Amino acid sequence: MPTLNNRVFDNGLTVLDTEANKITITSQEAATYAEGNATFALGSSTSLSIAAPSDRSAGGREVVVAEVTDGSVAVGGTATHYAILDTVNSRLLATGSLSASQAVSAGNTFTLGSFTIGIPDPA
Repeated sequence: MPTLNNRVFDNGLTVLDTEANKITITSQEAATYAEGNATFALGSSTSLSIAAPSDRSAGGREVVVAEVTDGSVAVGGTATHYAILDTVNSRLLATGSLSASQAVSAGNTFTLGSFTIGIPDPA
């Protein structure tokens, strides 16, 4: 059975913990930094908090992205995805679907519940 040491997982996930400094809500899934930061971005928060890697309940490792309570909406639309960014190095680090689409209006705030990003054990 193939295995990976936790250090292998953690070195990948630690980038989220140490380099991510902005989360955006987007109108579709971003494939590039520019799409996540501007093209598809509807709103953002820079008070992003991501925990250090830990055991994943289904096997593997994960990080927990803390609840966002202070997101600021810049452009109205329907938010369907999130993008986690490293603005210092202009990197798109992670994207995913929101648990439910949100209609948002410019000038309002948005919130996101906490969620996990993980890497499963090898099959």
